[in-house]
Amino acid sequence: QVHLVESGGGLVQAGESLRLSCAASGRGFSRFAMGWFRQAPGKEREFVAAINWSGNKTYYAESVKGRFTISRDNAKNTVYLQMNSLKPEDTAVYYCAADRAPFRRVVFTSTPYYDDWGQGTQVTVSS
Repeated sequence: QVHLVESGGGLVQAGESLRLSCAASGRGFSRFAMGWFRQAPGKEREFVAAINWSGNKTYYAESVKGRFTISRDNAKNTVYLQMNSLKPEDTAVYYCAADRAPFRRVVFTSTPYYDDWGQGTQVTVSS
C-alpha cells in the first residue's frame, strides 16, 4: 500500500496559481502511475491529470489542458500539480491517487484503476 498526503490547497482569486503536492510513503512509488482527481460538492469525482511511472507521459482533462501541469520527482516520492489561471469552476477537493501496477504502459484516467488515495486538499477559487 502507498500512503499519500496532499498539500498546497487554499483560497485564491480567479486567475491566480497554486501548486499542489502529493507526498508518498511506502515502497514502489517510482514504479507507479499517479493521478490527480477532483470532486466538487454534489458532483462525481473527476479526472484532472495523470503521469506515467517515469514521468515522460502526461494526460489532462480537456477542462484543464493548457492551464495545469502534472510532474513528479521520483527521488522525493512526490507528484505535483501546478495550476495556473485558476477559475471558479476549478473549486473542489483535489485528490492524488496511485495505480500500483508497476511499470504499466497504459495510464488510466478513471478512478477504478487507482488503488490508493490521499485524503484530499481543498482548492477554492473566488471570482
